[in-house]
Amino acid sequence: MTTTATTFAEVPLLEVRGLRTQFNTRAGVLPVVDGVSFTLGRGKVLGLVGESGSGKSVTGFSIMGLVDAPGKVVGGEVLFKGQDLTQMQPSALRQLQGDRIAMIFQDPMATLNPVLRVDTQMVEAVRAHRKVSHTQAWNHARDTLGLMGIASPEDRLRAYPHQLSGGMRQRVAIAIAMLHGPDLIIADEPTTALDVTIQAQILSEVQKLVRERGTSLVWISHDLSVVAGLADEIAVMYAGRIVEHGSVDDVLDHPQHPYTQGLIGSLPSANRRGARLKQIPGMAPSLLDMPPGCAFAPRCTRASSACAVPPGLTQPRAQQPGHQVRCFHPGAVAPAKEFA
Repeated sequence: MTTTATTFAEVPLLEVRGLRTQFNTRAGVLPVVDGVSFTLGRGKVLGLVGESGSGKSVTGFSIMGLVDAPGKVVGGEVLFKGQDLTQMQPSALRQLQGDRIAMIFQDPMATLNPVLRVDTQMVEAVRAHRKVSHTQAWNHARDTLGLMGIASPEDRLRAYPHQLSGGMRQRVAIAIAMLHGPDLIIADEPTTALDVTIQAQILSEVQKLVRERGTSLVWISHDLSVVAGLADEIAVMYAGRIVEHGSVDDVLDHPQHPYTQGLIGSLPSANRRGARLKQIPGMAPSLLDMPPGCAFAPRCTRASSACAVPPGLTQPRAQQPGHQVRCFHPGAVAPAKEFA
C-alpha cells in the first residue's frame, strides 16, 4: 500500500482564531486587535504589514502573551501545536517563551541587559531551559553567534552591549532568539533601524536559518519590499483587522483591497521614474471613533452604501483560493512596484 507523505512545512504550527486585544484607557476602550485570524505552517514565513497603529505589533505581543495592563487579550484563541496559549497558566507559558516560542524586538536593547556581558546573558538563557554545564552553554552560545554570521564570536561574547554596533546588537538579539531552535519566532520590525546593507545581510541569515531548521516566523513590518523578499504569505492589517491575506505573489501582483493597492502605489517604482508617488487620502480612523461599517470607507474611492456594514473576508478570485480580502468592491490594479 502506498501512502502519501506530508512534509513538515504543510503541518500548521500556529493557528490564530478571532484574536481580540483591547486597551482600557480613560478615554475609552481601544479595540487594537479586532478578530485577527491566520494559520502558519512549519518552516513558513508570514509577513504582517500595515502602517503605524494598524495593530500588527500588538498582534505579535498578544501571540507571545506579552500584553501588559491596561491591555488585555479579551477573545479568540492562539493555538500553538493545538494548545491555546491564551488559556495557559503563566508559569507554563514562561516555559515556552524563549524556548519553543521566541520574540525579536525592534530595539535589541529590549532583549539585552546593558550592564551584563553578552556571554553572561546568553549562558543564562541557555541554562534557564536546558540542564547543561556553564562550558556547554558557553560553547552553544558561541556556535549560535557563528550561525548568525558574526565574525570572532568569542570576542563578541566577552563584550558588553554598548561595545557593539547597532547591527551587531541586533544579530546578538536574533541569536538569543535562536538559541533553542524555537518552533516559532515573532519578529517585530527587527531591521527597521539598520542601514540597508546590514538589513540585507540579516534578512539573508534569518531566512537561511528558518528554512534549514523548519522554524515558523511571523515578520512584522511596514516595509513591503522587505516582506516581499522574505515571506511566503502576507497579511495586510488596517485598524486592527486583516484586510487582505494571501501568498506573496497573489497579494503583490494582484492586490484586491484599495488599502493594499494604496500601500503598493506609495512606493517608488523603476517603471515610472519621475512620476509622483500615490497617496492614500485622509487619515486612519481613531480607535475611539471607528466608522460603523468598513473602517477604510472614509478614505476609499470605491466606497458605497454597502460599506455601511462591516465586510467579511471573502475569496475574490476563483483561481486563487488562498487569497482573501475584506472588501465589498475588490478589484486588481497593476502593481506599482517591482519586488524582485
